[in-house]
Formats: sequence, structure tokens, C-alpha cells
Amino acid sequence: MKVLVINGPNLNFLGIREPEVYGLKTLKELNEEIEILGKRLEIEVNFYQSNHEGQIIDKIQESYNVIDYLIINPGALTHYGIGIRDAILSTGIKTIEVHLSNVYSREEFRHKSIISDIAVGKITGFGSESYKMALHYLNSLKK
Repeated sequence: MKVLVINGPNLNFLGIREPEVYGLKTLKELNEEIEILGKRLEIEVNFYQSNHEGQIIDKIQESYNVIDYLIINPGALTHYGIGIRDAILSTGIKTIEVHLSNVYSREEFRHKSIISDIAVGKITGFGSESYKMALHYLNSLKK
């Protein structure tokens, strides 16, 4: 099984940005944890981060017929990244939406996701465990 993990805008600043919300773990540390779990579960995991919607769209399109699943934390693009939504729909890649923080306990504008209704599922509020929960779910599909 091949999985692509995409992180959107400002997630490259994990460990620096609002540590009371997002924790002290860097994106590099987060990716290393996910990669270790992926190896243990025999899931090939690749990573991509961009602050630019067009680059994320390009990566999703490049992944057409290459990956089995997409795990995406679109960051702020969750709320208005229609191009990302269209790329997911166009490619038909099964997608799991993840968020580090509990978006429903934050500002009202964060409650709306334009991706949730086309995703296999959404995991929010468990920090780095949100990504790992997505991998465990995908592993359960292999049985």
C-alpha cells in the first residue's frame, strides 16, 4: 500500500507556531514518527508540504494512479481550497482528512471543511496521533 501525506500552509512551522495549539513537535519529527509506523505496518509513506495551493494540487494530480490513499492536513486551505477539493475528486484518490488540533473547539471559521464530505473520514484533535490513527485505519483495510 502506498500513501501520500500532504501538509498544507504553515505546517512547516510546527514546533514554532502556536505551540499551545500545535505542540512542540516539528514537521520533520512528525514525519519521522509516521514513517516508522508506516514501516512497521508495511505501508509505504511519502511526504509533501507546501504553503501554495497550486503546488498541492500539482502533487495530488502527479499521484494519480501512483498512490492508494492520501492523508491530508490542508491547514488553512481546509476552509477555502476548492482547487484541492477538485483535484481529489478528479483523481479519485481515497482521502483521509487529518488535523492536529480539535478544529471544533476553535474559531467558528475552522468548523467548516470543504474536503470532509468527499473524504473517507476525518480525524481531528489528537495531535500527531491523528496521522497515526489514519495509518492504523488503512492497515485494517489490508486484512
